[in-house]
Amino acid sequence: MIRLDHVHVRHKARSGGIWRRDSVHALTDASLHVERGEIVGLVGESGCGKSTLARVLTGLQRPTEGEVVFRGRDLWTMSAAERRGDFGSAVGVVFQDPSTALNPRLSVRQILRDPLDVHRRGTRQEREERVEELTELVGLPGHTLGALPGQLSGGQRQRVAIARALALEPELIVADEPTSALDVSVRAQVLNLLVELRERLGLGMVFISHDIQTMRYLADRLAVLYLGRIVEEGRADDVTRAPRHPYTEALLSATPSLLETTERIVLTGAVPSATRPPSGCPFRTRCWKADDECATVFPAATLARGEHRWHCVHPQRDDTPSTATRPSERTAAARSTT
Repeated sequence: MIRLDHVHVRHKARSGGIWRRDSVHALTDASLHVERGEIVGLVGESGCGKSTLARVLTGLQRPTEGEVVFRGRDLWTMSAAERRGDFGSAVGVVFQDPSTALNPRLSVRQILRDPLDVHRRGTRQEREERVEELTELVGLPGHTLGALPGQLSGGQRQRVAIARALALEPELIVADEPTSALDVSVRAQVLNLLVELRERLGLGMVFISHDIQTMRYLADRLAVLYLGRIVEEGRADDVTRAPRHPYTEALLSATPSLLETTERIVLTGAVPSATRPPSGCPFRTRCWKADDECATVFPAATLARGEHRWHCVHPQRDDTPSTATRPSERTAAARSTT
């Protein structure tokens, strides 16, 4: 449905003096595709490039290099009118914080009608009917249509945001950590709603999260990002049950699981600067397996098990449990490389 081919995003940033401008490598050589009806999870710590990748997918960010291919056409060779009409109506976005994503001065009815009015969908009566249909679709009571966002709970506001994203009957939904601002008791409701909508409407979905344990059950495929690079990608079950990249292993150990006993991997040292990323593998400065070979060049992808691929010189062996090394050994090794 949509594909990124070797996408780079670099920003100019002023640092080290008035006349000096460095390049921030927000995304480096990222390739990703989303099939119709599947959920792709993007996981990684803050600053790894997840939101930048989402902005590229939604057409809010033009890549410095590479292609964004939608329905077989490069998105940025389309005219502005085509991007707005064809692509803009085919992609919906659910932002992280519903309290800032919704206009506090508009009623829910006006918020849901806005995309229909902008794209001139149907008659006035048909738009009103569509608004009521959307509230039913996301499980909102009818009386909320006259309310302002500030009069709703956090969960209800996020349901409004989801309904707005669905207003134009998109093929793809990009959700940027849509549950992080919600209480734990409400998160499951919103996640279940998104999964139900995927099944009912056949939506493709890109879901951004810090929580890889949640993504292993929600997503069909996972892409793990570190410092602007996709370091591992594959079916969610393959990536989480047999992680091959050390960073994926560290992410899994950092999130508790009720079903499995994991040993915590403690990474020492700060995340490298995106203006001067390390040579070779970007994770080598915090990796307990790193050696001189890791500093030479970013390793090419190794492919196994269908779509499971990773970029690592010293990957975790497939027949070795992901928690084989004791945390103290990992910590000591990580200190020795920083």
